[in-house]
Parts: sequence; C-alpha cells; structure tokens
Amino acid sequence: MSKSKYWISAGLFCLVTAVSVFGAENIYDVRDYGAKPDGKTLCTKPIQAAIDRCATRGGGTVYFPCGRWLSGTIYLKSYVTISLDPCCVLLGSRDIKDYVHALNPCVDAALGGSYSGRSLITGKDLKYVAIRGRGTIDGQGSAFRWKRGKERPKIIYLENCRDVLVEDVRMRNSGSWMQHYRNCDRLTVRGISVFNHSTYNNDGLNIDYCRDVCISGCMLDSDDDAMCLKSLSSKPCENVTITNCVFSSFCNAIKMGTESGGGFKNITITNCVICPPRYPKSIYGRQKGVTGIALEIVDGGILDRVAISNIVMNGVNVPIFIRLGNRARQYEKDLPRPPVGKLRNVILSNIIATDASRIGCSITGLPGHPIENVSLSNINLSFEGGEIRRVAAKKVQEKAESYPAGFMFGVLPAYGCYCRHVKGLKFTNVRLQTARADQRHALVCEDVEDMLIDSLDAPYSPGAAAIIRMTDVREIFVRGCRPKTGTEVFLNLQGPQSRDVVLLANDFSGVERVAVTDPDVPKAALAQLANHIAEKP
Repeated sequence: MSKSKYWISAGLFCLVTAVSVFGAENIYDVRDYGAKPDGKTLCTKPIQAAIDRCATRGGGTVYFPCGRWLSGTIYLKSYVTISLDPCCVLLGSRDIKDYVHALNPCVDAALGGSYSGRSLITGKDLKYVAIRGRGTIDGQGSAFRWKRGKERPKIIYLENCRDVLVEDVRMRNSGSWMQHYRNCDRLTVRGISVFNHSTYNNDGLNIDYCRDVCISGCMLDSDDDAMCLKSLSSKPCENVTITNCVFSSFCNAIKMGTESGGGFKNITITNCVICPPRYPKSIYGRQKGVTGIALEIVDGGILDRVAISNIVMNGVNVPIFIRLGNRARQYEKDLPRPPVGKLRNVILSNIIATDASRIGCSITGLPGHPIENVSLSNINLSFEGGEIRRVAAKKVQEKAESYPAGFMFGVLPAYGCYCRHVKGLKFTNVRLQTARADQRHALVCEDVEDMLIDSLDAPYSPGAAAIIRMTDVREIFVRGCRPKTGTEVFLNLQGPQSRDVVLLANDFSGVERVAVTDPDVPKAALAQLANHIAEKP
C-alpha cells in the first residue's frame, strides 16, 4: 500500500471511530473555550461556556481530552453529552465556595435540610443527556470531612430528567453521595466504576423515586451504602432492573430505603456479587459491611413486587434484613405524618453468603401490620456462631420508630433467621451453617401466619435450644426436613394463639424429641403426619 493510500485509510478509520463514539453531532473541545488541563486552574467558566454553546446549537458532545481539569459546579443541558477521554481527570474543586447551591427540591421536614444542595455536575428538567467515556471524575472529597453543618458536594445530581445515560466513567472521592438521580425517567447506568471512601455519607449510587431504570455491569465500592434505592417523596421508585454488578460497602451493599416515602415497586436484582471493600479503613468505624440485602419501609410507602436472585456475598454482618417500621418521616411540606406502609411480594432466591456475623438475619413487621408474602428459596447462609443457649430466650424489642439497620435488635435469638409479624412466608431449601457451635435456635417465628418450611437444613449443637421455635403462629406447614443425628429437639411450640401447625413427611430418625409444646399451647395446635421417627429401644 502506498503512503497516500495508507493515510487515507487511517483517516477514514479515525472518522468512523469518532462517529461511532460521539455520533454525527458536533464536538466541542473544552480547550477551545479557555480550559487548561493543569489541574490547578479553575475551569468552571470555560467548561460551562462549551456546554452552553453546544446546547444553543442543538446539542452534541462536550469533549474533555487528556489532562486534569479543575472545576466547580457545571450545569448540564438537554441534548448534551459529556465525553471524557480515557486519560482525562475531571477534578472537583476543594473549595466549597465553587459549588453553587442552585437546586433545592427535596426538603426533609424531619431534618430541616436539603438532600440535593451542591454538586459538581448538575441539571434539572433535562432530556437526552449523557456522561460517558473511560475518563475519571474525582471529587477530591477529602477536602469536605465535616459530618454536619455545611453541605458537602456530590459529584452528579440530576433531577426531573429523562433519557439519561451514564456509561463507562470512573468516579472517585465524592464529598458525600457519589451520584443522586431524582425523579428521572428512562435512566441507564452501565459499566461505571465507583470508589467512594473519602468522607461521610459516601454512597455509591442513589436512585431516588425514578422510573424505568436499567443498571448493569457496574462496580461500586463505597464507605456508606453501595447500591441504594430511595423515595424522598410520596411517589415510588419503580420499574428498576439491576444486573451483573459488583458491590462493596462498609454499610449496606444493596438497599431499598432508609428513605421510603413512596416506596419501591417492580424491582429486579440479579447476578451480582457482594464483597468486602478494598479500602482498609471505614469512615464510620465499622470494618465489615452491615447488610448484604436490606429492604426497608419505615416512612409510609409500599414495597411491592421485588425479586432478587443469583447473589453471592462474603464478609457482611447480616446477609438479609427485611424491615417494616414506623419512623414516619415527612418528605414534603404540609403533609400529615404518614401511616405505616406495606411490605409485600418479595422473592429472594439462589443466594449464598459466607462469613456473616453472629447477629443473624431478620424479617420483622409490626403488630397489626405484618410483612406479607415473602419467599426465600435455595438460600445458603454461613454465620460466625458461638452464642450460648440463654440468648435463645432473648426478648426482642419492637423498636417501631427506630432507624432501620441490620444490627438494630442486637444479637438475635436465632443464629439463622428471626421472623416476627409476617403473613405468607416460605422457606424452601434453606441451609443455615455456623463456623462455631451455637446454642441458639436456627429459626425463630413469632406472630407468623401461613408459613411453609420445606427442606430446612440447619445444624444442632449439643445442649442447644430447639432448631425451630414458634410462638403464637398460625397455619404452619413443615415438610421434607432431616435434622442431623443427635438433635435433641426439633420444634419448640409456644403461645396460646398457636394453631394449625403440621409436621408432614419429615425424617426425624436422628431426633430425640420431635416437638416440645409449652403448657399454654392448645392441645390440637400441633399435628404430625407421615414422619419417619426412630424406634425407641
């Protein structure tokens, strides 16, 4: 090939590549507007000039080439794409004065403050916007290490926007939440990498009462919550799919709540990994993630139709925490205190968790307000264990108005799962293990109605309490269980309200006593049918 033909071919290749990356729209290089890539010169005005010029000409791409670009708050505009070169670093200013408090949509009456405030990239009422490229956005959050008082800047805050794409970008060191998408429609976040361990409230990704959201292929490593759905409003967060992600957090890896004014509807999360953070020290002082999966309705709202599957996790204190409470915060002015919400129709399946703490998992509603229709299937959980028998008799407080957290009840009377105020609960092929002998129950159910336990596999330690304790339960069906040889008691049934408890087709050949019932339990409350029981010598 001649030199001329070679250069023509090379030029065509570059043109095709540019069109594929940026599309056919105009490209606006921030250098052409006076921005300097030295990491020292504040470039807020020239960057904004490039964005404004792009928007007035009908949209296009604002391009950040290789270099370090220092900026304060910049305003994204409709039809504008911010594109970051792979060797580009967009630096947030270390001076809080460079972040404009332009948006104030979300006033929390209980806190008397705003959840939006200052951010590096912001926008409201926009459409067809994107932030993409393999470059880095670094908020230099270590400059804002105060816990209360002045607001700390986020990196991205977008409100009331539609058709939003955030793709492939690396994000580091925000002053608070890394990114906050509020009341947005058709939001896609894919292939991003987040590392957020510089100050307080360092969440990884917050979706706040958005609709039609697709999150995929992301890696979020944060001090606070990693993947967090919220509803700082009376409207729900709905139609969300999250897949093929890796989450690390010193707090909650996957969370719906704590703010839950409108609730969460139509949510699927699948094929994700939860692992310990890479950063060696937690800002909040906890060196282990609090919860793997946390589903919380505490401020009114409805959590309905949530399916979470194919999750593996390691090194969190509490693998599963499901909570219906009554903190009842108000997220909009002049509204009455919200009533107790609803939490229902949840499916958790194909979940493996190892190296969990001795606390145990919990599924807890409130008296008169049960959690409804929760199914756990193909679950394998391994805990630290090591507690003594007297902990099995612990009375767990209701704490209706408390902040919801996996450790809120302390060490539970069950090393596996503690369930209270639940209607419609299924445990199918659930395996519970402990690294050390534990004399608590594997499963405790209090005020639970309409429950199926199928093929529960749980160890028994010498001298331990019964594998399962049930108190004031109704319509319980237990089948297909095969307790280990040497188990002293399988079931301890308590409470005058208990009734319609059936043990069917279980292998109790290794059990000394199948069931122990307390004196106040009605005589007809327990039935045993077609179980295999070892003959006494």
